[in-house]
Amino acid sequence: MVTGVIGAGHLGYHHARILGELTGGTVPVFDTDGERMRTLASELDVRPCTGLESMLEECDSVVVATSTSTHHQVVMKALDAGVHVLVEKPIASSAAEGREMVLKAEDSNLVLAVGHVERFNPAIMAASELIENPLFIEGHRMAPFNPRGTDVSVVLDLMIHDIDLVLSFVRSQVASVQASGMPVLSGNVDIASARIQFENGCVVNMTASRISRERIRKLRFFQPRMYVAVDFAAREVEAYRLQGDSIMPVTVEVPDSDALTEELRDFRNACSTGGAPVVSGREGLNALISAQIISGRINEAVENLMGRPTE
Repeated sequence: MVTGVIGAGHLGYHHARILGELTGGTVPVFDTDGERMRTLASELDVRPCTGLESMLEECDSVVVATSTSTHHQVVMKALDAGVHVLVEKPIASSAAEGREMVLKAEDSNLVLAVGHVERFNPAIMAASELIENPLFIEGHRMAPFNPRGTDVSVVLDLMIHDIDLVLSFVRSQVASVQASGMPVLSGNVDIASARIQFENGCVVNMTASRISRERIRKLRFFQPRMYVAVDFAAREVEAYRLQGDSIMPVTVEVPDSDALTEELRDFRNACSTGGAPVVSGREGLNALISAQIISGRINEAVENLMGRPTE
């Protein structure tokens, strides 16, 4: 199977690098910026393609690692060409675009996977065996400021990782959403907090910031008789279970694996077998819909406070 990479930026570089390791072959790459393609080719075993259409003719599957605003256009072209797609998160700029992509993939019997790479973090994969019916979830995802990614709000840039993870564990409809946030260093919201209540009673509090002095990527799950804390950065799991009158630590072995490698392996396996990827297009769409609801609540508050809308 030939898997190409569309987009030769930061994420495209790592996708191409790992695909080369997985396949042992030269990876086709396309980017509208020819200089960026040539730079990538000078560092990795990739072959720059002269056009998107010609690249799609030789590929069975592609990774779309372009800017979010181009996801819909690029993915639809790939699906029209009969090519399986792994698109970076968020799936699209809008829910309407995301729905069109999902329906096209389903109607064409093609794989559409979404790059919510934290699903493949070995810590959450190990912890998932312990997480059952969480009633309260607390999330913190913070990073120092970096201009890359500020074309969208921190909700779509960072918080959407935790939104997707929460939706994968809480199998219930969202009952209510409260959110607040504001732009600080960019033209979009840079810090955000959200509270989601589900119909089954589970409550989720999430905070995301891209103006932090330190990097934090943690989720804490509280459920009957058990507490599970996942540190995505350290790849560690801390868990305690109530046994009788005693609170006992639970040992969780976290495997030594690379999340992006496992994501690409899962995608290629789904393409080969016809099975479903870990993060389907529909799941990516659900995460985007929830993220946009949160963004909408924040935008209303910011507009009232500052007199101008944000993304």
